[in-house]
Amino acid sequence: MADDIILAAETGRPTGSAASRRLRATGKVPAVLYGRGAEPAPLTVEWRELRSALTTDKGLNALLTLKVGSKRTKAIVKEMQRHPVRRDVLHVDFLAVDVDKPIATDVPIVLEGEPVLVLREQGVVDHVMNAIVVHAKPDAIPGHLAVDVSALEIGHTITVADLVLPEGVTIDADPEETIVTAKLTSLALAEEGEGEEGEEGEEGEAAEGEGGESAEGRGGESADAGGE
Repeated sequence: MADDIILAAETGRPTGSAASRRLRATGKVPAVLYGRGAEPAPLTVEWRELRSALTTDKGLNALLTLKVGSKRTKAIVKEMQRHPVRRDVLHVDFLAVDVDKPIATDVPIVLEGEPVLVLREQGVVDHVMNAIVVHAKPDAIPGHLAVDVSALEIGHTITVADLVLPEGVTIDADPEETIVTAKLTSLALAEEGEGEEGEEGEEGEAAEGEGGESAEGRGGESADAGGE
């Protein structure tokens, strides 16, 4: 198990939007802790300490030890609400967990590598699935799942079945569900269509030329025959 990430929290915060704004103005974030059969408990955490706790390789899926007075509770961030424009954290939901029991949670899917073959053909990589639900014990939940697109080609697809899962992690998603696909851009498709039209035009002109010579030759032969 990784080293404990301890995050201090306070109870007894006032509720309501105005009170939450005042808390955020002082560098604190309103939060709530629930799970394991307990009643939801309003909490307050320091923004700087929260940010530090969530900047490990586990990201938002870090297993935290919430320290409230003398009590310590294992928890993960279940949801983090952000301002739609400023992106500052407005509220955090903590879920109390049993470290010995698997839980279901979202894990982001991150693309790695340079899709050289796709870019060479003026293609684009379409990241269809950005996250996936995994099942794992809290300390085994990965911060993200990596997908290597360096060998991806136009028309090819990477599916759920291609994911490399860490030990102790399982998923229920359809193995055939698409994560990433590579396709031509609209510009590349347009250029490809123009190229095909040009080839068809050249073939048509060549056919007309051959047809004209044949008719002319037959006409000459007929005239000569008539002269005889």
